[in-house]
Amino acid sequence: MVLAMFAVLAVVVIGRLIYLQVESQAFLQDQGDRRVVRVERIPAYRGLIEDRNGEPLAVSTPVQTLWANPQELIDAQYAWGFLAKSTGVSESSLRDRILRNQEKQFIYLRRHMNPSKADDILGRHIPGVYSIEEHRRYYPAGEVTSHLVGFTNIDEEGQEGIELSFDEFLKGEAGKKRVIKDLRRRIVKDVGLIKPAAPGTDITLSIDLRAQYLAYRELLSAVTEYRASSGSAVAIDIKTGEVLALVNQPSYNPNNRTRGDVPNFRNRALTDVFEPGSTVKPFTVAAALSSGKWKAYSKLDTSPG
Repeated sequence: MVLAMFAVLAVVVIGRLIYLQVESQAFLQDQGDRRVVRVERIPAYRGLIEDRNGEPLAVSTPVQTLWANPQELIDAQYAWGFLAKSTGVSESSLRDRILRNQEKQFIYLRRHMNPSKADDILGRHIPGVYSIEEHRRYYPAGEVTSHLVGFTNIDEEGQEGIELSFDEFLKGEAGKKRVIKDLRRRIVKDVGLIKPAAPGTDITLSIDLRAQYLAYRELLSAVTEYRASSGSAVAIDIKTGEVLALVNQPSYNPNNRTRGDVPNFRNRALTDVFEPGSTVKPFTVAAALSSGKWKAYSKLDTSPG
């Protein structure tokens, strides 16, 4: 009787194993993949902005963004002080964020860090602290081209200037890939590419950076000398109509913006309205000569104005 029961039990177990291995293999494989295989976003490289001679005006550089899993980091309180100091926040602020989000699995610690500083933190192997690679926009000419080129936000979305006007061309299209992650959400293997990232389109402006520097320097000098509240200067090629330089004062540094810079974001040369004054007279004279009714030596009575 006992042997018969063991025999029946063995048949049931063997049958179940065969079912799991053969009949349910696809289902179980799919369920396992759902727990470890993930689709990861591949950021697209934003297009360059260059002057007419190929001098870079806006480029994207790789940076590291630190993030944490609060469910793991909450058990590493010994490292909170180091993390706070390394990411530029107070320890109390970091502690509050971790405790407030302890039911979540993702919070940012610091975005767009210098790779060497990020590597120093990651080298401590603090539980729950990880990184992802992103890109940060950098403007080599700084204040000199800020009103013209503009800037992006932390997600590399155009906010002002050329960066905003041509954002659709510059931003490209992100790609996708399948990866295997461990229980700590770390990538342990690239499984395969789903869709490659398409880089953004490079844009070449008519601006000549040399002329832009000269215009910036002279305008700054004039505004300072005459204690003006603001000023603008535009240099145009009269044969082609191309803009060779466009500057405004006061300016701002697009690589290190502050809240106090906001009033200076305005591109006065394009947005402000000015009375033309005597600058319109050459156009009036040209129109008179073109009509044929007046000659270069004709005398006109312009009274009372």
